[in-house]
Amino acid sequence: MKTALLAAAGLSAIAHAANAQSNDATQVDEIVVTGTRSAGRSALAASTPIDVVSAEAMEATGYTDLNRALNQLQPSVNFARAATTATAANTRPITLRGLAPDQVLVLVNGKRRHANSVLNVNNSIGRGSAGVDLDAIPESAIARIEILRDGAAAQYGSDAIAGVVNIILKSNAGGGAAFASAGVTGEGDGETWATGGHVGFAIGDGGHLTLSAEARGQAATNRAHVDQRFGRVTYRIGDPKSSAQSAAFDAALPLGGVEIYGFGTLTHKVSNNAAGFRVPGFSAAWPNGFLPIIEPTIWDGALTAGLRGAWAGFDLDLSQTYGRNGADFDVHDTANASLGATSPTRFDSGGVKYEQWVTDATASRPLTLMAGGNLAVGGQLRHETYAIRNGEPDAYFGLGADGFAGFNPRNPTDARRDAQAAFVDMELRPVASVFLGLAARYDHYDGFGGDTTYRATARWDVTESLAVRASAGTGFKAPSLQQQYFSAVQGATSAGQLVTVGTLPVSDPVAKALGAEDLKPERSRNLSAGVVVGPWRGFSATADYFDIRIDDRIALSEQLSGAAVVAVLRAAGITNFQQARFFTNAVDTTTKGFEIMARWRGDLDDRTALSLNLGYGRFDSTLDRLRANPVLPTLPLLNTKSILFLTEAQPKDKITGQAVLSRGPLSVQLSTAVFGDYVSAPLVAPQTFDGRYTVDVSAAYEVRPGLTLEGGVQNLSDVRPQELEWPAASLAATGGSFPTGEETPLGVNGRSFFIRASARF
Repeated sequence: MKTALLAAAGLSAIAHAANAQSNDATQVDEIVVTGTRSAGRSALAASTPIDVVSAEAMEATGYTDLNRALNQLQPSVNFARAATTATAANTRPITLRGLAPDQVLVLVNGKRRHANSVLNVNNSIGRGSAGVDLDAIPESAIARIEILRDGAAAQYGSDAIAGVVNIILKSNAGGGAAFASAGVTGEGDGETWATGGHVGFAIGDGGHLTLSAEARGQAATNRAHVDQRFGRVTYRIGDPKSSAQSAAFDAALPLGGVEIYGFGTLTHKVSNNAAGFRVPGFSAAWPNGFLPIIEPTIWDGALTAGLRGAWAGFDLDLSQTYGRNGADFDVHDTANASLGATSPTRFDSGGVKYEQWVTDATASRPLTLMAGGNLAVGGQLRHETYAIRNGEPDAYFGLGADGFAGFNPRNPTDARRDAQAAFVDMELRPVASVFLGLAARYDHYDGFGGDTTYRATARWDVTESLAVRASAGTGFKAPSLQQQYFSAVQGATSAGQLVTVGTLPVSDPVAKALGAEDLKPERSRNLSAGVVVGPWRGFSATADYFDIRIDDRIALSEQLSGAAVVAVLRAAGITNFQQARFFTNAVDTTTKGFEIMARWRGDLDDRTALSLNLGYGRFDSTLDRLRANPVLPTLPLLNTKSILFLTEAQPKDKITGQAVLSRGPLSVQLSTAVFGDYVSAPLVAPQTFDGRYTVDVSAAYEVRPGLTLEGGVQNLSDVRPQELEWPAASLAATGGSFPTGEETPLGVNGRSFFIRASARF
């Protein structure tokens, strides 16, 4: 309620500023390419909610990674900053409207982006998903990001249940920019640095080649409490030590009546993550205990080549996209207790690889019926592969290397599948003030058959500054290859205790003996309705209600344990893990809420400009149905912790606000994000956490034309997440080392400082 009141107060302030404006500055409304195949449509004129985040807005936050910038700027975005998990802390997927990362479709220049090979199997937001790693796209290559907050599976295909994120790359044919930045936390750790830039070249007659590159690094942070068992800090809880190097290009060359185009990205990342502390006695190789370090090396690349032109009144677009994400895991400062005192302390734990080939063909033409419209038809062919590389034998022998025993699937994993799709997308204006849209798509996946989805949209411009809009649609999301075939053994916590867990594919006979069944696709239904106000003297606002129903939702099961589980594992000759889990279609959920966005931009005098942005989102997810374990009914497929990750572990509401005041060469920005309460069970019992808030302040000064210096403070008030309530059993297991859970959108670092120098040429 308090966040809703703050949002209402902010909207009132923006409206007052609009009324007080002394000139007729007009709203600058961005032209978008997401959510429509009609040319020249603006975000404010769309039939569904679309937000546009500019490169300048992201740069002004001072964050060196895209996810934190979006988390600060967008109320519908949530980025939980995992502090200990090697899978969640090294890939950077986001969520929309409180749903999972793999229920957001990510596009680059309108083309489907490939997913992570690394599956999040840890107790953190996005558990059980392999979303798209936004951290693999250099921020210096991005011109803007368009966020469609509506289900759009019928337009773009599987995964677009919560919405679509379309990243538009820079495409300038001249000039460029470069930057360098550095930062540090208020506690003196977590030093960050980044440098990069882009440059454009004209090629041919009207063509361009834009090159971008970026490098960045971060030292680890640690907010672990003193381990009460030993009187010292034994854990490392915070951001991992990491480094990344990225490059991107965007090119187009007109040749006669056609244009050849291409774009791509390449990223190399290494990060250093601590697992749970192993007390003395775990291994003879470490008599004083040890803290295993998991170090994944990730290569991520994507390349698109295409041809577009006009023929017989149609605009044609044919493209081929290839994407690859691979991760190799090294574990060190550890031991395999089964090897005794002679155990190595460093292991190659294997790796995973995901590849995707996508062929797209689209034909589009304007319609002259009634007051106009557009018709588009097209198809898509997609081929995917997923493979697991075994680690060295010492890594998975017996109990395995502590921290991560490595990949050793019971069956070799080298999976592949094909998917085909065809769609039709029509937009029509019966009269000038009414806009209707209808899209239908048929998807067919190997092993799952086919399904048809639809999407209908409508908008009525009541006046020049008032419109109403609505949409309805269905979605179809096939299980990912990662969810079908992932297999690994690793350490995890259960009721506050450290255990070894095996994650099994649903096809494994042991998983079936524990209740696994063949996975089915998720099916969803989306409804939304809203109003649009403006543009009016620099002011605009939108308010949208949404309702998303998901049946047969795919989730990672509970860590199943107990006598019945032990009996199944022993019968199969398994001794290297005590608990097991697998993927399941065990739940149906409903997510509903509303979002309000308002902004005002105008001149206060000849030299002074002011921009105000305010957003509020409310997100309520509920469990509609939980299916029983078909084999062991006394063992639920999902327990409280896993259910909360799907329903209440993300903030129930969120406010974002930015105020930018510019006068001459000086610009000052105030930014805030207020997170609502969330409920999770990081230890044993559920706990309600205050979401809390963060306020960022920065100032930029153009010391000479094209050269700007900027500095700022992030989390000015040094707000920290609410701490855990430690039960005695968990306190004994970890010594009270954890300050909070992995779900916090605020992060654990507290206040930080940054400086940045940028030059445009």
